[in-house]
Amino acid sequence: MATVKYASASPYVEQAPLHPSDHRQADYEARLQGPEAGQGNPKVKRIGLVLFGTGRQGFVHLGNIVGNPRVSLKYVIEADRTKWQATKENWNLENTTFLHPDDADKALSDQSVHAILVVTPTPTHCAIIDAGLSAGKHVFCEKPMAETEEGIRTCYAKADEVGRYLFCAFQRRFDPTFRDIFNRVRAGEIGKVQVIKASSRDSPLGPISYLKVSGGVFKDALVHDFDLLTWIVGELPTEVFVNGSNSFAEVAAIGDLDTTAVNFKFPSGAIAVIDHCRFAAYGYDQRIEIFGRTGMLSADNEQPNRAVLTSYTGRHTA
Repeated sequence: MATVKYASASPYVEQAPLHPSDHRQADYEARLQGPEAGQGNPKVKRIGLVLFGTGRQGFVHLGNIVGNPRVSLKYVIEADRTKWQATKENWNLENTTFLHPDDADKALSDQSVHAILVVTPTPTHCAIIDAGLSAGKHVFCEKPMAETEEGIRTCYAKADEVGRYLFCAFQRRFDPTFRDIFNRVRAGEIGKVQVIKASSRDSPLGPISYLKVSGGVFKDALVHDFDLLTWIVGELPTEVFVNGSNSFAEVAAIGDLDTTAVNFKFPSGAIAVIDHCRFAAYGYDQRIEIFGRTGMLSADNEQPNRAVLTSYTGRHTA
């Protein structure tokens, strides 16, 4: 009876707001009208989409597309015709039309298509972006958007000219943990930022055929870390130091680096250190630590499960 006085109303009587951990449900409800989730009319119409490319990253996006009830995948543009049937069957795309890039105009001229998603090799991005924007479609493009700064500026100028969205895929800004770190840093929770450390190690191993056309490790991989760190601290570095080496002869043979370390110094005095490798044998490794005057924020890797084993040998996690 000692704690009866602390009893509160039933959650069925006083509905509590969603906890931040329920971010998926919160995101879903934010897109719906009506007093309860799942009721009422959608605020946005179903989006007709064209997917350009079904490579490694293309299939990541494809999984998100087919799981989103607000998206209708109208077309898939893929140069390798031998992949068409298996992709159609594996992803249950019976109502999706597959086209070769030579016939992409058919998809772009379809008025039921509102946007295109570009997940093709980097050298093809600019031409696809220009074609999509010229056809009046919004464009989501994997990074890097182009091989040169001039190419990137040209793409955004085109988007401004035609009044369509052009979105470059820096997905870490939308990761709930990284966004929480951003919000707490900006709220001053750890005071002035002094040091940022990031570990960025990839898995699975990228095929050499992809690495050859990826634009290089800095444009293809480390650009995510550059974006994340500068976004969090809200400034661009004034000093940059880079070192790199090769542990994999195959990567060295194509003139790229597989292991790198990057140092930034920002105008505020903050220092950042990034270590990167093209492959981690223990799986995808993305960690960050922000050290400030009054505290520290850090994010560890997401695990496939959170089971904990406690036994004679100790405490073991996944």
